[in-house]
Amino acid sequence: MKKILFAAAMAAGLHAFTVPSLAQEAQEAEAPAAPEQPVPESSAASLDELLQDVVQGKLSESEMHQQRVQEFRQQKSEQERLLQQARNEKARLERRSADLEDTRAKNEEELIQLQQQLDEAKGELRELFGVLQQVAGDTRSIVTGSLVSLQTQAKGIDREQALADLIEKSSRASSLPSIDEIEVLWQELQRELTESGKVTQFAYDVISADGTREQVDLVRVGAFNLVSEGKYYTYNASTGEVIELGQQPANYVAGTRQLANAAPAETVRFGLDPTRGQLLQLLIQKPDLMEQVDQGGAIGYIILAMGAFAVLIVIYKVVALLLTQMKVKSQIKSDQANTNNPLGRILSVYQENRSVDVETLELKLDEAILRETPAIERFSTFVKIISAVAPLLGLLGTVTGMIATFQAITLFGTGDPKLMAGGISQALVTTQLGLVVAIPTLLLHSLVAGMSRNIIQILEEQSAGIIALHAEKERA
Repeated sequence: MKKILFAAAMAAGLHAFTVPSLAQEAQEAEAPAAPEQPVPESSAASLDELLQDVVQGKLSESEMHQQRVQEFRQQKSEQERLLQQARNEKARLERRSADLEDTRAKNEEELIQLQQQLDEAKGELRELFGVLQQVAGDTRSIVTGSLVSLQTQAKGIDREQALADLIEKSSRASSLPSIDEIEVLWQELQRELTESGKVTQFAYDVISADGTREQVDLVRVGAFNLVSEGKYYTYNASTGEVIELGQQPANYVAGTRQLANAAPAETVRFGLDPTRGQLLQLLIQKPDLMEQVDQGGAIGYIILAMGAFAVLIVIYKVVALLLTQMKVKSQIKSDQANTNNPLGRILSVYQENRSVDVETLELKLDEAILRETPAIERFSTFVKIISAVAPLLGLLGTVTGMIATFQAITLFGTGDPKLMAGGISQALVTTQLGLVVAIPTLLLHSLVAGMSRNIIQILEEQSAGIIALHAEKERA
């Protein structure tokens, strides 16, 4: 009997501790996990005490499960309350959104109606303010880089800001510029027109050619040029700086000095740049004679050296031929043979051969003329060679320059013309130098050759006369 009761008690205890109901499992899954309670160790000494412990354990377990179920029901009620509160807030916000949407639609309709009323009220003023905005923009671009603005800026007057405000108000659809603001436009136009015909002087900080900053008395010539004592200046509108030209146009510097020191009613000859500095930049970038020669490179210097040598030879030959011609003419007037000139040496040959026959004398005189001819025509052929070689050297320089140009194109492409300028300059300058040397050298060769032929002709005429005279004497 005791064994049966013990088995029943063990079965009840195991059922109480290990087989919870399905409802309790669901509640434990949804409810937050409670801290585990330690299972008390049994210290029963008999089966009755063990049974007593099992019964008490089942009761305490049942109370714990009821407490957990109660907590879960309370949490579920709180969650349902929060959910209902969130649903109510969502419905309220949806009603608020619908109200705002209706308000927005009504405001848009009202704005459209007001815009239509504004457009009807403006009428032709819309086109007027459009033209006003365009003209103000063009005027602003003129005023920004104007020398008149530079002078007014030195006095603390900002012309550009007033035009910028006018442009901003003209572009708005909600407001219109006032009459005073519109008058700023024609006032600035009138100021620019009036100041363009004046020559005024004012002090301003400039940047000199060596990079130092100094204050000078600038002379503004209309709206075109800024000059000072013998110097031209340029105005950089983006930085607001006045910069001295790195190279001054030498032919126009004197006019700047006269202008700076001129009386109010005095007339001064002055080089005016109506493009506001562009022509000056091109003028100072134009290479001078030495720079052009340097662009020709080594071939250009060789051509010039040959030309200079040819000129020296021509000068020497002209002087020598003039002296020879004077001596020959003096010999014609004299009866005595003088060996300091070609004709005198030919006459001395005749005097040495008076007793020979005509044929022999003719051969002797021809020999003397042939002996004098190389000295008379000396260096003339060299001058002619230089006149022929100079254009060939120019052509060589042209070919060399074009080769350099095509090499630059191959390496860098055609994006930057400055990379090709060196080769093209060499090609053109060498051709120019070759022609410059060849043309005058050819003319000088013609001059020297003509003078040489004139002397040789005199010698031949005198020789023929001597032969004729000798033949007459022989017949007599």
